[in-house]
Amino acid sequence: MTVLILTCEQDVTADMVVAELHGSGVPVVRLDPADLPGTVALSGEYVHGAFQGHLSAGGRLVSTGGLRSVWVRRPGIAATRVDEPSPWLTEEASQALYGMLDGTGARWMNRPDAARRARRKPWQLRLAQRSGLPVPATLITTFPQAARDFARRFPDLVVKPVSGTHPQDPPRAVPTSRVAPDTDFTAVAYGPTLLQRRIAKRADIRLTAVGDRLLAARKPAVPDADDVDVRFAPSTGPWQPVDVPPRIAPAVHAYLREAELAYGAFDFAEDADGIWWFLECNQSGQFGFVELDTGQPLARAVAHWLARQEPEAKQPSVPAQRPGTP
Repeated sequence: MTVLILTCEQDVTADMVVAELHGSGVPVVRLDPADLPGTVALSGEYVHGAFQGHLSAGGRLVSTGGLRSVWVRRPGIAATRVDEPSPWLTEEASQALYGMLDGTGARWMNRPDAARRARRKPWQLRLAQRSGLPVPATLITTFPQAARDFARRFPDLVVKPVSGTHPQDPPRAVPTSRVAPDTDFTAVAYGPTLLQRRIAKRADIRLTAVGDRLLAARKPAVPDADDVDVRFAPSTGPWQPVDVPPRIAPAVHAYLREAELAYGAFDFAEDADGIWWFLECNQSGQFGFVELDTGQPLARAVAHWLARQEPEAKQPSVPAQRPGTP
């Protein structure tokens, strides 16, 4: 049984997992949907109530019936490397590839439909609240007056993009930034703006969830620093392993169950009282930098999940506790 990894060519995080799978003797096929049609080819036959499908990539042919799992890591957009790309061909190739794979018995990390929904920041925030995770006061608005009123209620704010990335080629990350006290907010009318109460954090937390396994790491932050985004702030030292608080673990499991995710990279801000405030969950977030610092076996955990053939064990139905409840 083969593990299929859908990702771009230059993906160090996927390289780490491929190495683990090879070391365990598990067959792996890696392909980028951007190369379909071309160096990636497919065929599916539906006859007399039976289905036979095949994928070809890198000179290897694999039966879709022989797939044990599919890891949707960082795939390119289908059919974008053909001589004459078009939205129509992209849709055709995407429907063919993902439609065929969705009809197999393979396990997914993560299913495309679930992953697409899980990227939506407003949806994430509401789900985190329902799951029992502490969420900073947040406003998403195009009403300048609503932004002004929110700033009066919460004078210390940060602003961040709703979608997370800037639509340029290649895409770049847009950092979370502090809002100046005298901001007028008139420009809010020109596009949805996400304002959030700044957490006076003493540390950043990255919690990586792989199936039912939770591995967390902590990195001290500079108090009241202007650079509030851990991706751009000056380093204060390496990431260190940290235990997951008892109230956070069941809430994260509840989040994953409702989101239908087998993998999630959660970002939290830890305040002076030790509370972990939910910031976001990236359904395909990188973990290589955490593993390099902490030595936590993240690539091995992903590889083990992908290599398993039995269904994922369901999480026990433990009601998520609300912040502040005993």
